[in-house]
Order: sequence, then structure tokens, then C-alpha cells
Amino acid sequence: MSDRSFLNWPFFEDQHRALAKELEQFAARLSIDHSDTDAACRALVSDLGEAGFLQYSGALDGQLDVRTLCLIRETLARHDGLADFAFAMQGLGTGAISLFGTDAQKHEWLPLTRAGQAISAFALTEPASGSDVANSTMTARRDGDDYVLNGEKTWISNGGIADVYTLFARTDEAPGAKGLSAFVVPAGLPGFEVVERLETIAPHPLATLRFTDCRVPTSAMIGAPGAGFRIAMSVLDVFRSTVAAAALGFARRALDEAVVRVTTRHVQGAPLFDLQMVQGHIADMALDVDAAALLVYRAAWTKDSGAPRVTREAAMAKLFATDQAQKVIDRAVQLHGGDGVKSGETVEKLYREIRALRIYEGASDVQRVVIARQTLGQYQGG
Repeated sequence: MSDRSFLNWPFFEDQHRALAKELEQFAARLSIDHSDTDAACRALVSDLGEAGFLQYSGALDGQLDVRTLCLIRETLARHDGLADFAFAMQGLGTGAISLFGTDAQKHEWLPLTRAGQAISAFALTEPASGSDVANSTMTARRDGDDYVLNGEKTWISNGGIADVYTLFARTDEAPGAKGLSAFVVPAGLPGFEVVERLETIAPHPLATLRFTDCRVPTSAMIGAPGAGFRIAMSVLDVFRSTVAAAALGFARRALDEAVVRVTTRHVQGAPLFDLQMVQGHIADMALDVDAAALLVYRAAWTKDSGAPRVTREAAMAKLFATDQAQKVIDRAVQLHGGDGVKSGETVEKLYREIRALRIYEGASDVQRVVIARQTLGQYQGG
């Protein structure tokens, strides 16, 4: 059982502690068939919806409790990476609708995604624009009462199985970032096709999407024309902390597995833990886990306390938690010796799961740029 003493930190309230206990019981009962990733994700979304946990992934009143989102992602990631993925995408995929959507958009989609009856996706990345969102080239041209979508999106999580996509396209109100807008796009529209399913080292549903003269009504726009970049950054500002929480969950599981290994594995008649070098590794892992947790829940608490933006705090949490989780998991693999690289072992799966988190929703080096600019801005503002 992982250390749960952090739940007594002042970042949390009684409802968070109660939720953590309930979710722990749910996650412990999970039995996931990883042989069919699409089917597994559909089943997980359904199960999470029936259990009531997806009610936290979207909000009709536009209020998302980030500490709750982080607690859920951390707990699910500690048990199974695909469970975390299934929950996370329900929130990220509808985040723009929750925060900026019209009442009609919210009432059409949020009851379905929160119940696990519809799967959502966030379509931002393009073949030539990942971190550089302002360089997006997909277009949405106004034609009467419709917008006509043309272009491609790639590395789209839940691509191919989602029922609804939050999509960003260029409407050209202004050059660069100020010319992007956001849209609600249901799956299955004429001119919308999945052109490639993408395989990764930790299997998740990912795809490249193509839009060819695909029409959506003007009512599909989220927010105002040209507000897409601001909407995307606001959504990522909320959910970036939850990526850090997922990394924290992976790291906690790696530490748990390492402690079991070094206390049950014997070398020359004594537990592996008796070696001072091994004790040093365990100490470093525990330190990294607690430091990451402090940054994660500081960012979440700050947002929940009313801060309009937590760009700096979320970037710090995401950068540190994902990078340190990689190191914690690598140490766990090392402490397992040959078993650590055996396919199907828990630490081997964690090793594959963690790598993508240092890239998506803002790569580590991009977070360093964000932190540096935010820090400079504070000094200049002062």
C-alpha cells in the first residue's frame, strides 16, 4: 500500500480524503484486458461513469476542482496507466466546453461524457505544429451558417474511438495565435476521417485525423471567433497539473515495487536493502516523490483557491513531476535487475508509460521556457 500520509496535508479537505478512499477501493478491483486497447478504453470510460467518478471530469457551472482531478489521476495511474488515460481524456476533451461552452453545448455533451456514455477528445496538435500551437494551419472557413473545416490533426488521444472532439482551427481574425478558434465536432460527419492509427511504446488510442470540406454549424464554435488559443491555453493550464499527478502516481507505484523488491530479494544471505547504496536509491526515490507531490498539489490548490491562471505553478509541477518520475522508475528497473526489463513486469510497464508524459501537453524543455519567462515577468513586474 502506497504512503497516503500526504492526504493530511493542508492542501486537502475532507471531501478529497473521502474521495481518495472510495477511488482506491474502485481501482483495486479493476481488471483490465490490455489485448484490445480500444475496447479496454471504452469499458473503462463506462465503468468510471457508472461509478460516478466522471462527474468530476466536466462541470455545467464551469467550476473544475483541480485537486480532485489530480487525486483521481494519481490514484488511477498508480494502479493502471490506461485507467488514468481513460479518465484524463474525458476531462481534457471537454475542458473547453466546461470552461467556455454555451449552455446548449454543455447540456448536449457533458451529461453524456460525465456518465461514460460518450468518449471525448482534444484535437490541437498538427503534423507541423506541436508545441508551436500558433503555427496551426488547419482552417475553418465561414460559409453562410456553417464553418468548413480543412486540414489534419495528429497524435490525437482517443482518435478513432471518440464521439466528440474539441478541435482548433484557423479562422484568421488575426495573424498567429489570435486567428485560432475552437469548435465542438461530433464524430462521423461527412468529410471527417481517421487516416492513421498510431502505435506507441505504451499502447493508447491515438490517431491522425483528416478534414476535407467538413461542415459544422456556426453554433459549434466554442467562445468567440479568434479566442481558440486563449481557450486552449486555459484548458491546458488546468489539466497540465493533472499530467504531473499521473506521473506522480507512476512514481509512487515504482517506489512501492522497489521497496518490495529490496526487502524480499536476498544477496549473499541478506536483504538487498541492507546495502547502503540501495538505501541511497530508495531515499532519493522517496525524496523525488514527495517533492513532486508538493509541487503538484500546490498548483492544484492555487487554482482551486481562485487564481485566474497557474501557468508558472503548473509548468513547474509538470516539468518536475514527469522528469523525476522517469528517474524514479529507472531506479526501480535497476533495482529489479534482469526482471526489470522483462516484458509484462510492473516496472517495465511503468518505464514505457512514463516517457510520453514528458512530451505531451507541453514538452519538458517548453516548460523550462515557460517557467523562465514567467519568472522574468515577475521580476520586471516588481
